[in-house]
Amino acid sequence: MRISKQRGFIKVEQADKFKPILKSRLSEQRYFHSLCVADEAKRLALRYGGDPEQAYLAGLLHDITKNAPAEEHLKIFAEFGIMLNDVEKKAKKLWHAMSGAEYVRHILRIEDEAVIDAIRYHTTAKAGMSHLAKLLYLADFTSADRDYDDVDVIRRLVDESLEQAFLYALQYSIKDLVENGRAVHHDTVEAYNEAVLKN
Repeated sequence: MRISKQRGFIKVEQADKFKPILKSRLSEQRYFHSLCVADEAKRLALRYGGDPEQAYLAGLLHDITKNAPAEEHLKIFAEFGIMLNDVEKKAKKLWHAMSGAEYVRHILRIEDEAVIDAIRYHTTAKAGMSHLAKLLYLADFTSADRDYDDVDVIRRLVDESLEQAFLYALQYSIKDLVENGRAVHHDTVEAYNEAVLKN
């Protein structure tokens, strides 16, 4: 399936054409999460600037390979030349962002590099993130279906300051990884260092 761009983005009514594909690939809970993230990303784009249709599309597709088996991730990595570093090899929870970006680019044939990049870094973040990528990263944290410690704090912050919410979300992620004895991806560390030095 190929959907052409108009002015650099795919309109929401076009993005909705991907819903049957999402439904076929995701659990009911993950599909609902994707809808919630799409709505939240669009809301944040309207609040902070950015293209709401582009944000909606990124939110809708961000977890498209989340429920894929390990074999499918590995096949995508091999086919499109993705080399896993040591942290990524041990952290399969990161795989869907990497494989999802390639799936969106090569299988769905979406050409919007900002959308692809936002999907690629919606789990780890990175230094120099685009505005859209930050919107998606935070929408994934604050979508209506989320229920975890501090979700109300991040939801409050995201309506006050995008940058403060982004920093808090990175701090929360790093703290959770450290407390659970897991490695912190270098992209997350670099995103945190950049964010904290800006504040």
